[in-house]
Order: sequence, then structure tokens, then C-alpha cells
Amino acid sequence: MKKLPKTDVVVIGLGWAGSIIANELADEGLEVIGIERGPWRDTARDFNIGTVTDELRYVMREELMLRTRQNTCTMRNNPSQTALPMRTWGSFHPGNGTGGAGNHWAGITFRFQPHEFQLKSYLTERYGADAMPGELALQDWGTTWEEMEPHYMQFERVAGTSGYAGNLNGEKRAGGNPFEGPRSGDYPTPPLRQPYGPTLFAQAAKEMGYQPFPVPSSLVSEAYTNPYGVTMGPCTFCGFCTNYGCANYSKASAITTVLPALMRKENFTAYTNCEVLEVLTDSSGKKATGVTYVDSSGDSWEQPADLVIVAAFTFENVRLMLLSQIGEAYDPVTNKGTTGRNYAYQTANNVTLFFDDKNFNPFIGAGAVGMGIDEFNNDNFDHSGLGFFGGGSIRVTPIGSAPIGYRPLPPGTPKWGSKWKRALKDNYLSTMSIGCEASSYTTRTNYLSLDPNYKDPHGRPLLRITFDFSQNDLKMAQYCTGKVAEIAKSMNPREMIVKPMTGHWSSVPYQSSHVVGGFIMGADPSTSSVNKHLQVWDVPNLFVVGASAFPQNPGYNPTGTVGALAFKAAHAIRTWYLKRPGEMITA
Repeated sequence: MKKLPKTDVVVIGLGWAGSIIANELADEGLEVIGIERGPWRDTARDFNIGTVTDELRYVMREELMLRTRQNTCTMRNNPSQTALPMRTWGSFHPGNGTGGAGNHWAGITFRFQPHEFQLKSYLTERYGADAMPGELALQDWGTTWEEMEPHYMQFERVAGTSGYAGNLNGEKRAGGNPFEGPRSGDYPTPPLRQPYGPTLFAQAAKEMGYQPFPVPSSLVSEAYTNPYGVTMGPCTFCGFCTNYGCANYSKASAITTVLPALMRKENFTAYTNCEVLEVLTDSSGKKATGVTYVDSSGDSWEQPADLVIVAAFTFENVRLMLLSQIGEAYDPVTNKGTTGRNYAYQTANNVTLFFDDKNFNPFIGAGAVGMGIDEFNNDNFDHSGLGFFGGGSIRVTPIGSAPIGYRPLPPGTPKWGSKWKRALKDNYLSTMSIGCEASSYTTRTNYLSLDPNYKDPHGRPLLRITFDFSQNDLKMAQYCTGKVAEIAKSMNPREMIVKPMTGHWSSVPYQSSHVVGGFIMGADPSTSSVNKHLQVWDVPNLFVVGASAFPQNPGYNPTGTVGALAFKAAHAIRTWYLKRPGEMITA
């Protein structure tokens, strides 16, 4: 293994979190090296308008996802089962290359609500400890809305997020989300124009007494130049957004908003097609000394660094910590250990509506255009006596109906032949869906660990996912999807299909890439891995940043919070850590 000269900072992963932190620390004058497992991505070359609208390449063959032959996971529903490897991505889509999963995300950019950061304390105080389902393992984040809000604002300004504030400095405003926490400023760009489906849904919801609002979106609605001097163009509703890179520079990602500025800095270097194998520590285990990695030629390198930032996808953050023996591996039997603890997902539910007299032009769409309501999300409704906690974001967000995958067919349709063709023709233009992306609350037996049987090409154990939907989440899914069905029924469809999440988690169908937890933040080192600044307990020059820090998942998309946490960690390093390197930040 060849040893390289020491650098000030090494950052693992150049997606949203890693790119933000690398840029912030480069601005501080530090020498920063970013190491990315996949290739360098560039909009003009990789997502050219002449080639990017390719459903076969990007959706069916998952061009932007990590290759499972590079690395995959094993999965099981409970600890009594033997986990088996995922040979193709189904349930979620880990990204590959600079920009990471942010290249192919939809762009929905919610902030978590203030009470989510003290969820266990909040629910206990409101409903009493006896009301908490015994299977749940909820935890507080160790931080507050007041500490998070400025960093949410930073991320939205970088991303150019479009929307309309429903709570501006404590003043509620009609037309915005009445349930959001108080914001210090409005969204950087106005809401996107709404297609017919979201407009129809919002009208029906309003007539039922709900308060619809435009879904916050990091697809900009107008030309916008962010604080880094990077300019984006307005969304054109092309319908090739989710699972695709954006040819129009409209969808915010690290490659459209951060890396164009970062790559020009002389004190930043990126190593691409290089896979980090381990975070190194000294003999005490209390200080990170750098990382080892393998390049595309198969050569091994050691990169020493004074400060190590792990900012990869959730799975790789946790796996690297387990492989590097950072913290104690979680044991669900004893409930001891923190590395791998509190893994959570998202609960996907929807209602499909078939009409005879509507034309939604479904090929028009974007990953994050739509209208939503929050009356049945999180704890925005009274859970007394319901037997569950949590809820979901109810919304209509037409992503654009691509020709291979979009097949809106009512129950009873034959699988092939002339009647199948007729049903597809009759329903293609006149079908819409109302989704409910809902919370996933952690349990003691949902966790991440190293698999004892399967290894990657470097001989390292694969990450093992032990996960199943809790009874709490399944009850919540039934209740909230029932509320969606009430709205759908009021819209007078010819027919509708109500699909709450039921049964066991399966890795086969896509649900969402919102995998969280496993290296969570908190105020107690015995039940969390990092403090509120994303600094690893007992290894103060190591920061682990990303959705791996979430103690549980509320009914919102995670990316806005991941971006805010990246700015939060960078702020702590710049404000406190660099003044006293090697010490825990207690501010």
C-alpha cells in the first residue's frame, strides 16, 4: 500500500453532504481531498439533452445506480432469518458517481417539523409513556429546530428551492404549509406552475376543509443564481426527472449547484473511481489518521488526514464504521452498542383514480411538482386511542409517465391481447394517483450489521439489512391511506384502487431511496453514534454526515435535512473545532 502526503481534510463521498462540507472547508483555506467511488459526472457530457431521455438506460437498466457487482446488501425481515444478497436494486436506488443519489432524486425538499427533533420526549409529554407502542425505539435527535433552521435556509438557497412559506417568522400565511416550523425567510424561488392533476386534488382537498400547498421543490421555477455563483434554468416539465440527471440545469444536485464552484478551488482535489476500504485510527482508537482506498487500477493507497469526513450514502456510512470498528456494533438482544442501531425506511401508500372525463396529459411532469396536504402527517392530528404514532405527506406529484413503465390498468384487465391494449388506450390519459409517503419509526430489531456469509470483491463483508414494517407503521398506513381514499372518493372517479402498505417489507419493488439511521445523532453516547454536530463520540476528528444520523424517519423526504445537517457540521467545524482540534464540540 502506497502512502500519500497528509492533507488537512479527506471527505468520503461527493454527493450532497460531501460536496457541501468539502466546499465549506475549502473556503476556510484547508487542503481538502474528496474521494468518490464512482465516476465524475458532468451535466453537459453525461446528461446531454440528446441522450438523457432514455427510459431503458436510466430506469430499466439503472444507469446512475451503484452496480451490485461493485457492492450490494443482504436482506432479511428478522434476526431469525438468513439474509440473502440483493442481485438487482429494487426497493431503493443507491447512487454512483459525483452527485450520488442526488443526481436521480425527485427534488422534493421538505423541512422536518420542529417536534420531530425531540420526538420521543414530545410524544411522551403529550400522550404519556404508557401510550407508546412497546415495539418502538424512538429517540430524540439531540438538537432543536432553532439550531437546524439556519442550515435549512442555507441549503435551500444553494438549491434554489421553489415554494411558498406557510410560516414566515411565526406569521402564518394562507397558501403555504400551515404545519411547517417558523422560517427565517421565504423560498428562494416561487412555486412551480401546477399541472391539472395537482390542481384538481388541491380543489377537492380544500372543499373538504384541508389546507393544500405547493410541494417544496428543488426544481427551480425561474432562472436562479445561488450564493456560490452557479446559475440554474427553470424547469420545463419534460417528464424525465426521477431516475435521470437533469439536462436543463433545473434540478438541484451537487453537480449543478456545488461542484461547479468547488472544482475551481486550487485547494480541492477529487479522486474518482476510488473506493474507500477503511477509516484508519491510531493505537488508542480515539483518533482518525486517514483512510485507505483502492483505485480503478486495483492499486491500494493510504491517505493520511487531520480531519476525516464520512459523507456517503446511508448504507456505506454505516458499513464503513462497522468495518473500521468505530463504535460498538449494535446487538438487538442486549440492546447495547450504537453502530447499526435504529435503521428505518419509509412507508409508501397510494390511491389510483380512473376517470372517464379527464385528460391529465401524464407525459407532462417533473419529479417534484405538485400539491399536498399535511393534516395527517407526523403528529399534526390527535393520535389518542389510535394505537399508533406517525403519519404521512399526502400529495399529487406527477413525475411524467414514460412509455415503458407507465401502464395504468384497472383491476380485471387481461395481461395481454386486444382487451389489454384497449384498456391501456382508454386509461392512459385519464388516470391519476394520490400518494402518501409516510413515516417509519424505529424498532429494536430493525438494524444494520455485517453479513457473516457474503463478501464484496475486496473480501469485505457486505452490509446486512434486518428490517420489517412494524405494526405501528402498518396501522398508520391503513389509517392515513383511508383518509386519502376519502379525498379520492370526493373527486368522483369511475373506479379507484386503494393501496396502503401491508405485510412484510420486500426488497423487490421500488418504494423509495429514503433509507436512514444506523449511525444516529443524539445527546447520549450510549444510545447514539454522533453528537448534534455529527462528530463521532470518542473520535473527535471524525464526522459522519448524512441520513445515517436520523434516529427515525418522519413522513417527509430526507434530502433537505441531509443538506441542513451537512451545513450544520461544516459550521461546527469552522466555528469551534478548528480553534481546538481534536476535542469534542460541546457548544
